[in-house]
Amino acid sequence: MSSEDQKKREAFAAIQQLISQSPSVAALQLQLAQGQFGVNGSPNGETSPPAIVGEQYLVFSLADRELAVKAELVQGVERPVELTPVPNVVSWVKGVMNLRGSIVSVVDLRMFLDLEQVPYTPQTRLLSLQANEMVICLAVDGVSEMLPIPATAINGNVRQAIIPSWAAPYAMGGAVLPNRGIIILDVARLLFSEKMQRYKA
Repeated sequence: MSSEDQKKREAFAAIQQLISQSPSVAALQLQLAQGQFGVNGSPNGETSPPAIVGEQYLVFSLADRELAVKAELVQGVERPVELTPVPNVVSWVKGVMNLRGSIVSVVDLRMFLDLEQVPYTPQTRLLSLQANEMVICLAVDGVSEMLPIPATAINGNVRQAIIPSWAAPYAMGGAVLPNRGIIILDVARLLFSEKMQRYKA
């Protein structure tokens, strides 16, 4: 068995463990693993019918808006866990957590974007994103689905009506789909923004 096959099997085994704890999170993790490993269906070789043509995005909610990031940049979706606090950092850095053997900072995205603070709910999720070598977990209001979004549906004009001012600095555009508008975030622009880099209090 090649190391790539071994990685696939380990990823699917970990997802199977998640299913009993949280079926919705497990389903998203399964879709992420399929996208990362370029497979369709299960490790047993079953396949699913072709989907809508378009790059895969992970859709999440924040302040009653739908936002999305490229699925290939998503490392995982977790339920909130106990965090280790970090001294002398800004208030929107909630602490650090152990994410599959790596220590990762957790940022409350509402606080980072200066939005109204609300208590975490059972729908709150930690979305771990990677750009280049940087990985950060963002606390978001909820994660809903993996969605193929055709490039033709994305308008790169960040001044369009569906993008609120708080998202504009980090948006690469907006996708207009039937009955919904989704803000497409530029993960690298967010993670490497001057504000994100100035995390020390």
